[in-house]
Amino acid sequence: MAYVQRVMRGLEEKYAYEPEFLQAARNVLETLQPLLEQNKKYEQNKILERIVEPERIISFRVQWVDDQGQVQVNKGYRVQFNSAIGPYKGGLRFHPSVNQGILKFLGFEQILKNSLTGLAIGGAKGGSDFDPKGKSEMEAMRFCQAFMTELCRHIGPTVDVPAGDIGVGGREIGYLFGQYKRLTQRYEGILTGKNLLFGGSLARVEATGYGAVYFAQSMLEATGESLEGKICAVSGAGNVATYCCEKLLQVGARPVTVSDSRGMIHDPDGIDVALLKQVKEVERASLARYAELKRGARHIPAAEYPKGRNAVWSVPCEAAFPCATQNELNLEDAKTLLANGCRCVVEGANMPSTMEAAHAFLKAGIHYGPAKAANAGGVAISQLEMAQNASMQSWSFDVVDGKLLQIMQGIHRNAAATAQEFGAPGNLVLGANIAGFRKVADAMIAQGV
Repeated sequence: MAYVQRVMRGLEEKYAYEPEFLQAARNVLETLQPLLEQNKKYEQNKILERIVEPERIISFRVQWVDDQGQVQVNKGYRVQFNSAIGPYKGGLRFHPSVNQGILKFLGFEQILKNSLTGLAIGGAKGGSDFDPKGKSEMEAMRFCQAFMTELCRHIGPTVDVPAGDIGVGGREIGYLFGQYKRLTQRYEGILTGKNLLFGGSLARVEATGYGAVYFAQSMLEATGESLEGKICAVSGAGNVATYCCEKLLQVGARPVTVSDSRGMIHDPDGIDVALLKQVKEVERASLARYAELKRGARHIPAAEYPKGRNAVWSVPCEAAFPCATQNELNLEDAKTLLANGCRCVVEGANMPSTMEAAHAFLKAGIHYGPAKAANAGGVAISQLEMAQNASMQSWSFDVVDGKLLQIMQGIHRNAAATAQEFGAPGNLVLGANIAGFRKVADAMIAQGV
């Protein structure tokens, strides 16, 4: 443990102002001890010291003009973390909370997540503190064009291929792609999550939500269980949560909650996915609108949540799918879920459970699918979109969805087998971290310093 502690001490001294990154690093490094003890080559080659430092961080000013003719200034970033097994790959997040530490945590997670897919993609993340909420179409377009004017010089189809994330959906990807093409005069697969009209892949929008459910199915089936008939709590109301609910319904489960920044919905009859899409994608309204349109559904404003808690996790359920954002599920939430009979937690968001909550799930011995394994479906299909773009082909929804299912089953098998190998059967946190790390670390050693 001395090696891990030494590296963590160094990170804490240098990056005390980046708590999310330190949390992500600790979550991973402390589970690697069995591998580090088994093989000293990782310490001899200082792999931990190297893998926790991004290969490159790019930060830049984004200046644009709003509808009132006023100049606005935002900060833009791209954290190109690790390219040992492939070109940088990871989303762009547009949200007021974005800063370098948030993006480093996301980029670090992306390294191992991308490794677990078995595909040739490295880890990266980027974004801006720009808030797309409430912005007009023209304001969103002008910001995206200004952002890409700087970003375009740092990316390329075999260098770095960004995608969407929170605040970056199909609209934003379209504007970013258009500006890249305008500036470079090249039509290439430089972004994933594109519109089907210009190189997008079928099943990309659904991929992360569907993939989380496929992972849950694989995890449960390994012990002879099933999602069918289970009541499920889901947080979030974006693509991940929406399509998680859709796939849960398709496999016979009953998702009864969704949430946004202003509150949550509890719909005991099961979330009406068509209505959810209408409210969030067409009307771009808050979830209070869902309760207005659906009899029997209750809207609970965020102001009424228990202090420091997310009310979603107070709804009795048998399986929980946190699909909103980091650290949305704390120790008290975990205790409530366990007390109410929840026996399965699958993370659709990035690091949605605090360290204390994750430890509670592991101690309770429930089925626990950590984010870097369970939510890898989105980036997996992004890589398949890259493959389609490179070969100038377009695959059917069923072909892509079938590949997604195989990838998610493969991730579960790999994590489970690795956990077994290192004497921790069922601990998919340890299994996923070691499996993802080992592949990248061995590639780094093979490529020299």
